[in-house]
Amino acid sequence: MQFSLSSLSSELTRSTNVNLFLLRPSIRVSRSNNNADIQVPNCDRRRSAGISCQLIQSPLQDSFDRKERVYAPLRKSGTVRTLLIDNYDSYTYNIYQELYVINGVPPVVIHNNDWTWEELSHYLYEENAFDNVIISPGPGSPACPDDIGICLQVLLKCWDIPVLGVCLGHQALGYAHGAQVVHAAEPIHGRLSEVEHNGSELFDDIPSGRNSGFKVVRYHSLVLDPESLPEELIPIAWSSPTSTLPYIGSNDSDNIFVDSLLAKLGNGSSNLSDSGKTKSSRMIMGIKHSSRPHYGVQFHPESIATCYGSQIFKNFKEITNDYWSSYDKQNHAHSYARRQVSSASRLFTEAPKSIGSEYNAVDQLNRVGSGDWPLVHNNAETFIKANANPAGTSYKSLKLKWKKFSGLASKVGGAKRIFSELFGHDAENTFWLDSSSTEKERARFSFMGGSGGPLWKQLIFRLSDHSDGGSKGGGYLSTEDSQGSKEKIYLEEGFLDFLNKELQSYHYDEKDYEGLPFEFHGGYVGYLGYDLKVECGVTSNRHKSKTPDASFFFADNLVAIDHNNDDVYLLALREGNSSITQWLDDVEEKLLRLNSTVPTEVDRQQSYPLSSSSSKSGFVAEKSKEQYIEDVKKCQNYIKDGESYELCLTTQIRKPIEELHSLGLYLHLRERNPAPFAAWLNFSNENLSICSSSPERFLQLDRNGVLEAKPIKGTVARGATIEEDEQLKLSLLFSEKNQAENLMIVDLLRNDLGRVSEPGSVHVPNIMDIESYSTVHTMVSTIRGKKRSDVSPVECVIAAFPGGSMTGAPKLRSMEILDSLENCSRGIYSGCIGYFSYNQTFDLNIVIRTVVIHEGEASVAAGGAIVSLSDPELEYEEMILKTKAPSKAVIHFD
Repeated sequence: MQFSLSSLSSELTRSTNVNLFLLRPSIRVSRSNNNADIQVPNCDRRRSAGISCQLIQSPLQDSFDRKERVYAPLRKSGTVRTLLIDNYDSYTYNIYQELYVINGVPPVVIHNNDWTWEELSHYLYEENAFDNVIISPGPGSPACPDDIGICLQVLLKCWDIPVLGVCLGHQALGYAHGAQVVHAAEPIHGRLSEVEHNGSELFDDIPSGRNSGFKVVRYHSLVLDPESLPEELIPIAWSSPTSTLPYIGSNDSDNIFVDSLLAKLGNGSSNLSDSGKTKSSRMIMGIKHSSRPHYGVQFHPESIATCYGSQIFKNFKEITNDYWSSYDKQNHAHSYARRQVSSASRLFTEAPKSIGSEYNAVDQLNRVGSGDWPLVHNNAETFIKANANPAGTSYKSLKLKWKKFSGLASKVGGAKRIFSELFGHDAENTFWLDSSSTEKERARFSFMGGSGGPLWKQLIFRLSDHSDGGSKGGGYLSTEDSQGSKEKIYLEEGFLDFLNKELQSYHYDEKDYEGLPFEFHGGYVGYLGYDLKVECGVTSNRHKSKTPDASFFFADNLVAIDHNNDDVYLLALREGNSSITQWLDDVEEKLLRLNSTVPTEVDRQQSYPLSSSSSKSGFVAEKSKEQYIEDVKKCQNYIKDGESYELCLTTQIRKPIEELHSLGLYLHLRERNPAPFAAWLNFSNENLSICSSSPERFLQLDRNGVLEAKPIKGTVARGATIEEDEQLKLSLLFSEKNQAENLMIVDLLRNDLGRVSEPGSVHVPNIMDIESYSTVHTMVSTIRGKKRSDVSPVECVIAAFPGGSMTGAPKLRSMEILDSLENCSRGIYSGCIGYFSYNQTFDLNIVIRTVVIHEGEASVAAGGAIVSLSDPELEYEEMILKTKAPSKAVIHFD
């Protein structure tokens, strides 16, 4: 019997490869999306047989088959051990983070199909390993076996263990006892409602009712029909079926201007009336079993915008403590704890060992049994020893030298002239991570470089045609070094595993970069394509990318510019005792020559020839307007059936080109659409150039171990006048639809960072800020967390890739649906561009607002988040808006 405890706490078992997260059998997306009135959504897509609750043993019958349970605490005083069953949701690790802090020990996370009932029963009733169970939210319906897995058996058979179901788990509690699951009057996702409750112990110390301050976030399309609720299930909380509140500018605001603006513009709600599928004027938001310690809440207490969410989990902990305190445990505790540790040790002899945790599953249960479990594991030295030299990887000792030139950038004509003079004459195999928009401290540093250093090399990775059948994204890696030597190898474990081992093979001295104000000191620069999602939990790619799935340079020579202070830095990275000064001296001389000359007008404009193409054809879209609008409606049908909360639908436009000067195109684009995370990449051997004006950060890890994501959701065009521009900006800020889009992705990124962050460290310092660019206003939030010491930088990327703002939520199910709707691979679009520094930091953007030039074709892609409130026509217009700046730049050069 082999399995793993899927929790990513530092104490839990992890797989021996970097692909640690959310691995699931392939799901066929062919679900019917008809509008017929049905009691339970159509589950033909995955159901092989219907669930008959009558065929499952009753609690009374099942109790005779069990061994007598010994009710021993087996835990440190004040702690509660939770089994958290993940229904493949994108918010489960928000619950995990809450429970880790509240319970005093991390919950153990398993997917709903990880364990058989026999295995689960063993841990609950023989090992006595858990005090309670929480069933997570998730896509789909409890009527579909693949959506709910083992959870129905838990709810029916574990009548003597405290259980809390959240959203899908709440619906499962009702369904398990005979209640009907029906479509809600209106799908509600990422929107707030006021909740009234009856004072149940689950809501202790929480106010109730209108204007009480108890507002919750809802993510659901399905509900329990109150008319079908059996006697043993007691409603304990309610809300209005369709009454919702925006996160910002709610209807109890005393701001007259805001109220009048919302009245004039509308707040994005659909104003749908009750469809008749739920007959009550109040929607059930919470239930409890009359005789079992089982509870359910339809809303999401773990959401950042839910009030009193932590209190609900604290109350469930107290419910659990009170429940077990009713048993006489004193006579059995000591002897049973010893038996448990012995039994657990035998059980886990085949469990895989962790490469990044001090404790495997045996240690976990031993420490629970002995009551000796630290809240946070911070043994960085242990982690370094375990990971510094992965099998088959040799050590590489790197030495960094650098020079600083204060206030030099503006004196020589700025970043554009520096790049053009040092690297832009042929521009082959060059990079420029370009903070071309630095206002409001959105970005500060730019990095540029090219081939030529002794450690320079180029990596080109393509997924194999067979990389769609399992959890690993195997493929072919082609390398070329500074001497022109080429090699091609097959990476069975995929590119991210390779990159992880490479980065962890480097030895370095932190004193080398003391005094540098930025985080990139040399290392890998390039991109990860969207299809690498198969290395991050998705089981297949329907489409194959024309461009490589990952391309990187190892940059050993680079120039950095501090835009705040106008400082220029030269950095050179060498191995061992190699000579390191020549490149620094040569580039210093070139910079000083620039400093001694006055830039001419031609230098300032740095004009490049336009294309000599005789073809003046415009861009051709992958989908017509009618097709795109129809796909938006299909997305809304999936959302209606509970398959997703939000789907980021995208498409591409393409244009044939001939001799277009791609660097000139990039300079034109950066001038007209500057962005904080812009980038130029040229891989000449692949006939590939990337011109990106991305305003969005995917994920950053700094030298202090702080992770940061800055997702964008919500975009409107700039206005023609100051007054119109300000009105459009405010309409974006106070739109309930755009707030819902943004909130769903904020909660998703909190979940992704929660997988790899220290408990309690994930926070949102800025939510729904409006950032303005040359053509659009955008809604941006910031999420941060403190990386756990037992997690590598690449594992952080795996936990969050692809960026949730480009997928929707729940992420896995949403990506499966999008693959079925989109006509081609996204390729580089929706992936990320940036760096992985040799000293374990990284910074990556989201590839949007980008032109990809490959093998005689320019392509631009765009899309938008589809939610239940979306207007298909407006979604199409938003998609077109996002293509305008990059496509106009291409047309200018043709």
